[in-house]
Amino acid sequence: MKTILITGASSGYGLETARHFLSNGWNVVATMRSPREDVLPRSPALRILPLDVTDDKSIAAAIEAAGPIDALVNNAGIGVAGAFEATPMAHIRKVFETNTFGVMAMTQAVIPQMRKRRSGVIVNVTSSATLAPFPLAAAYTASKQAIEGFTGSLALELAPFHVRAKLVEPGYGPTTRFTANTGVNVQDLIPEAYADFARAVFGNLADPAMAGALTTREIDVAEGVWRAVNDTTGTLRFPAGADAVALAQTA
Repeated sequence: MKTILITGASSGYGLETARHFLSNGWNVVATMRSPREDVLPRSPALRILPLDVTDDKSIAAAIEAAGPIDALVNNAGIGVAGAFEATPMAHIRKVFETNTFGVMAMTQAVIPQMRKRRSGVIVNVTSSATLAPFPLAAAYTASKQAIEGFTGSLALELAPFHVRAKLVEPGYGPTTRFTANTGVNVQDLIPEAYADFARAVFGNLADPAMAGALTTREIDVAEGVWRAVNDTTGTLRFPAGADAVALAQTA
C-alpha cells in the first residue's frame, strides 16, 4: 500500500481527498493544525498528525512520523479578499507564509526521500484564479501564481530522479480559499470607494444563476488530485470543477 500525506485535511478539499484515497486503498496521513479524530472514518490505514506548514519544527516532526511518503498533497491554504490598497501587508505576508512558503517548505522536506527512492509525486493545489483574473483577490492570486511557476520549474528539476510535480486547480466552490479561512472581515478591506464595485462582485457570486455555473465540488478536487497522483505523463495541470475546466480551455 502506498502512503499519501495531505496538508489541511480537517475540512474541505483536503478532507475529501483523504476520504477518497482511503476508499481507494491508500495509507493516508491526514495532517491538520488542530487534529480532529471525528472527521474521518476509523481505519488502520489512517493516521492523523498535527502540522503547521509555517513552522519548520512542525514540518520535520510530521515528516518523520509519517515515514516513507509516496505522494505529498500541499492543500493547506488561507485567503484574503478585499481591495488590495486596503489590505495590510501583515495579512498579505500571512497568506504567502501558508500558500507559498509553506508549500515550498513541505516540498523541500519531502524531496530527499523521494529522490533517493527515485519515486514519488508532489501535488500542489492552487486555484482557477490563476487561470483568469478575479477582482478583490490580488494577494491570494499572487500567492497561488507563485506556486504555479514554482511547480512547473520543479517538475523539470525532479524529472531526472523520476519524481513528479503536478498542479490541481480548483474552480470556485464552497471552500474557495480567497473567501475562506482568512481570519479577516472582508468588509474591513472594502473602502467606501470600492463599495459599489464589491457589492456587484459578491452579489454576482451569490446570485443563484451564477451559483449554478460555479459547480466545483469537494469531490471534484479530490478526483483531480487522484488523477494527478496517478498520472505518469508529462501533464502538469489538472483543473478541477466544470468552471475551472472551462477556464483552462480558454486560458
